[in-house]
Amino acid sequence: KNQLFTVHYVSNTQLIAFKDRDIYYGIGPRTSWSTITRDLVTDLRKGVGLSNTKAVKQTKIMPKKVVRLVAKGRGFLDNVTISATAHMAAFFAASSWLVRNQDERGGWPIMVTRKLGEGFKSLDPGWYSAMAQGQAISTLVRAYLLTKDHTFLSSALRATAPYKLPSEQHGVKAVFMNRHDWYEEYPTSPSSFVLNGFMYSLIGLYDLKETAGEKLGKEARVLYERGMESLKAMLPLYDTGSGTIYDLRHFMLGTAPNLAR
Repeated sequence: KNQLFTVHYVSNTQLIAFKDRDIYYGIGPRTSWSTITRDLVTDLRKGVGLSNTKAVKQTKIMPKKVVRLVAKGRGFLDNVTISATAHMAAFFAASSWLVRNQDERGGWPIMVTRKLGEGFKSLDPGWYSAMAQGQAISTLVRAYLLTKDHTFLSSALRATAPYKLPSEQHGVKAVFMNRHDWYEEYPTSPSSFVLNGFMYSLIGLYDLKETAGEKLGKEARVLYERGMESLKAMLPLYDTGSGTIYDLRHFMLGTAPNLAR
């Protein structure tokens, strides 16, 4: 009851750490003014989740109040605000991050190794995900619609580049039966054809083609239309009669179907 936890935001690159009742988040070194928006409840729960102590893990995490705010070290702080919600601030922080961190190929590389399952080659750090590309495009389009800042729209337009490249060429495109284009959530070898990630990739393309206009949105429109043709043709392959199948590994690898949870 009434346990006191301290959440530290420190200027190093450590992602997260937990010790006793102290949680540490590295926010990176800062040499210029920047905006930081944090969800205290989420940060507290994630930190406590790292604990190996049974008593701490069983603690019901529902913060009642912020007891105090302490700043240590050298630097400048301005406009410190505590609010019940900060959804718009978090949204624009994410949108700006996407613009700053988009690479020269138009993507946001995922810097972890991913092993989808037996029979698939591991994805080495630096791979792109069509699902991530699509969700990023949807975010950037909405930022553009709210601000009319073409920086966001330009970033969204560049993000279609990985859709056009085959997985083996560091893109996200696979082709089913030499006929149907598919944008891979996981650009594995052999192709995995994950359904939900493909659908999110199409939502991003839809948002972009509807927003960018006939000329700027032409490429997104073509990619979207090809994807929708594939979805309509292939969707029955995922229907079990009582649920859906996550991917097509049973077709590509000859293994048991991977039922969606």
